[in-house]
Amino acid sequence: MSTSITKCKEAENKLIQARVRMLMRHPFFGQLALRLKLVQADEWCPTAAVDGRNFFYNSEFVNSLDPDEVVFLVGHELGHCIFEHFLRREDRQPKLWNMAGDYVINYILKRERIGAVITKVQILLDNKYANWTTEDVYDDILKSGAAPKETLDVHLDLDGEGQDGKAGDQGDGDKDGKGKGKPSPLSSEERKKLQDELKEAMIQAAQGAGAGNVPAEIQRIINTLTEPKMDWRQFIRTSIESNIKNDFTFQRPNRKGWHTGAILPGMERDQMIDIALGIDTSGSIDQSMLTDFVSEVAGIMEQFSEYRIRIWQFDTNVYSFDEFTHDDGRDMREYEITGGGGTEFTVNWKFMKDQGIEPDQFIMFTDGMPWGSWGDPEYCDTMFLIHTRFSGRNIEAPFGTTVQYEQAASKMKQAA
Repeated sequence: MSTSITKCKEAENKLIQARVRMLMRHPFFGQLALRLKLVQADEWCPTAAVDGRNFFYNSEFVNSLDPDEVVFLVGHELGHCIFEHFLRREDRQPKLWNMAGDYVINYILKRERIGAVITKVQILLDNKYANWTTEDVYDDILKSGAAPKETLDVHLDLDGEGQDGKAGDQGDGDKDGKGKGKPSPLSSEERKKLQDELKEAMIQAAQGAGAGNVPAEIQRIINTLTEPKMDWRQFIRTSIESNIKNDFTFQRPNRKGWHTGAILPGMERDQMIDIALGIDTSGSIDQSMLTDFVSEVAGIMEQFSEYRIRIWQFDTNVYSFDEFTHDDGRDMREYEITGGGGTEFTVNWKFMKDQGIEPDQFIMFTDGMPWGSWGDPEYCDTMFLIHTRFSGRNIEAPFGTTVQYEQAASKMKQAA
């Protein structure tokens, strides 16, 4: 057997072993890896690449890695499939978009301890981008004016706008015969079919892996694929009602057991609901949107015999604090927005801690674009009602529950 064939076989075996190790230690990633066909691509691929169906690799590069680094490499390519980086670049600058994708994936792999961080080549890894979306990382890189950096792998752009990655522009490889076997751009119909395949694969892998074995960022994506869509009004109503504390009491016996001669305890409901509302006044919420939100919450709360609503506005500070209760004779619908400047989410948690406010639930109405941290995930049950009036895309909070305002509101208008 020739040396080249031996090296190719060695690389293939290392990749197969890496997939087996992932199945044992990281079942979600392992099951996704099994669906990718291993394709040796030494002619055009200096490291690795993926197109959603095939795992392209350079034999020499794979052989240069130790077993744990090969696991990391497989996980990295799976990350591009999970986040569909090769299908949704749109009009963003290719090299910066590729950088953003690598930052997001590499951080998750390191945090989840999926293999060992590759040291053979320099990779893009920065804890600054913990829990960031690819879009947000891209915006940050673009804003910083940073020079493009090489990525770990070759990034295929199946939208047909050109391909580039570690080795620069990969779109002209076929001209000298070195691009043989490289995927071509897909038609709109082909891209839709591939997206459906990827989504179905993720759902099946998550079900096979079991609860707790899927990283939070990826679980949120899967939730959007599997959970029925609920109008934000219904979502908030259900969430608030879930905070009703139930207990059993013999003061209200359950009549269903009387015919048997047994006296069973009935359910006693604690009707006192205590919630806090934070209104982001960074300039993107107008009075009609606020009225819509406040009116809905007020209507929900009025169904309870006892309630307390603490509401305020915030930008870089908290202001216009007010409190409404079931017996104060005031209508929360008269609360008015005053407008503000920038956005710092953390001021809400500082305010609650300073004031001793510990609500059953904190609901923030926001555009989902903080300057820094999203807040304290451990303090209280939190819901982010996020409108996409200006950003034009859905944003998921890194903790708590995320409900999209604009999407649901538009559905309501269409149904009207």
